[in-house]
Amino acid sequence: MDIKGKCVELITSELAMTREEVLALLEIPPKEDMGDLAMPCFKLAKVQRRAPQEIAKDFAERLRGKADFLENVVSEGPYVNFYYDKGIYAEMVFANAEKHAGKLLQHQPEKKEDLVLVEYSSPNIAKPFHIGHGFSTCLGDAIANMFEYLGYKVKRLNHLGDYGTQFGRLIYAWLAWGEEKALEEDAIKELTRVYIKFHEEAEKDEALYDKARAHFRHLENGEAVEYGLWQRFRDLSLQEFSKIYDRLKISFDSYNGESFYSDKIPQVVELLEEKKLLEKSEGAQVVNLDDYKLSPCIILKSDGSSIYATRDLAAILYRAETYDYQRNIYIVGREQKFHFQQCFAVLDRLDHPKKDKNVHVAFGHLHFGTESFSTRQGKIIRLEDLLDETLAQVKRVMKEGSFDMPEEEFDETAEAIAIATVKFLYLKSGRENDISFTWEEILDFNGDTAPYLLYAYARAKSVLRRAGIENLQNTQVGLLDSEEEFQVLKDLSALEGALKEALKAYEPSIFVRQIIRTVRNFNRFYQEKPILRADKEEVKLARLALCQLFSEQIKIALAILGIEVVERM
Repeated sequence: MDIKGKCVELITSELAMTREEVLALLEIPPKEDMGDLAMPCFKLAKVQRRAPQEIAKDFAERLRGKADFLENVVSEGPYVNFYYDKGIYAEMVFANAEKHAGKLLQHQPEKKEDLVLVEYSSPNIAKPFHIGHGFSTCLGDAIANMFEYLGYKVKRLNHLGDYGTQFGRLIYAWLAWGEEKALEEDAIKELTRVYIKFHEEAEKDEALYDKARAHFRHLENGEAVEYGLWQRFRDLSLQEFSKIYDRLKISFDSYNGESFYSDKIPQVVELLEEKKLLEKSEGAQVVNLDDYKLSPCIILKSDGSSIYATRDLAAILYRAETYDYQRNIYIVGREQKFHFQQCFAVLDRLDHPKKDKNVHVAFGHLHFGTESFSTRQGKIIRLEDLLDETLAQVKRVMKEGSFDMPEEEFDETAEAIAIATVKFLYLKSGRENDISFTWEEILDFNGDTAPYLLYAYARAKSVLRRAGIENLQNTQVGLLDSEEEFQVLKDLSALEGALKEALKAYEPSIFVRQIIRTVRNFNRFYQEKPILRADKEEVKLARLALCQLFSEQIKIALAILGIEVVERM
């Protein structure tokens, strides 16, 4: 049991309250000099009919000196503030770490039966894998990892954008202007070229849109020319996407895209007809959503073709039957909020068993300076280009810093730092915020960046290597009683709680902030407390044990975010 648990026991032994009631009262003080735990007495005042300040004063006096794990108990107005004994706290933290080796401190082992589906990345085939897809990919992978770490069953789904009217346009464009040699050399580049050309030509001749729609109808009907081209474009695209996923070390359980659900659309239509929810509107088949203050959701267009919503509804029906999920999470840009509101409202009108089990986790945009991107206009920033440029910048910084290591290790380290830098860029801010970055900001070894975190880890490992002591068990960790050491231990102990809070909000940045705080306080300890040159051997060993614990915990925390550490920097 940790000190907080012991405080709860102490309070319940003195008050006629349950453990749950006490836990609901306790708070973390806003300032470090106000103690480590605080209990407001406002609710007690209503029961005892006394002023909360008076209750706090009396209760603090009753508790003071009753527990060796508390350095002091004082009242501050209507609050009772608890100050932990730093040495005993350290001993409890290390005991907890030994008990739950390989996990974050305060970990409560729990195997949850809930199956969580996380849909993320979802690039469009035949188009570049741009930095917007990078946002979904890195954010989604981190959220999937967080669920998995906390004991949930997780399925990672990559819902490829491999269907829709845009493929009618692409097929027309390829047949009209495509070059086979260029396709073989760089498929995505060539397909992007003809797709852009289609929109340029369609501005001059709107009849091209009708021709493109005809090609898409042929594709829906499985006709040989259109289906053959579509399959080829899909295969070539997946080959390119796999290079990105391999580099990011991200994998999926399913690549079922929109096309997979095309033959399941009749089931959606039949179900809506059975429930008498389909209405005709200007030739299209729609579901009225006036009660939800939403415009009608189109199920079939006037020409009988499906749209995104139809295919997403088909996907939900399929996933419900196949996986019987408890949560179906979509990591998709915030511009699709209305789309998901419509889909979820249709499920509600259907009174579908999974109507309350679907969540849209929205995110903003990433851009360098003020540049935005659009495939139609040819203004895009490919994720591969961002990774390559980040790698080049990392190598430049490393060379300027005179990193002394063999060439192969140098290249591997630089690649790991570059990947971590890009992933961290997507995760460190509130997910719905737009992110604008410069190379100086994201590569700052003293700022809130991936290099800063990785360097702290490598620094701790370097100290341990130089010490050359393999076994730090049975160390007198109770000697870690300075404010700097105590703060690192408290921050490490807070990581698991921050992770759970982050998952409730689908917001990895909450967890990231706690990691950054922990690293900052470790660096303060490193700068202010001698480790290898400590004045006593037992103090040196205790501080080495703290370095070891810090490196173990930070490695676990970063792995949850999908970030790998480097052993030397």
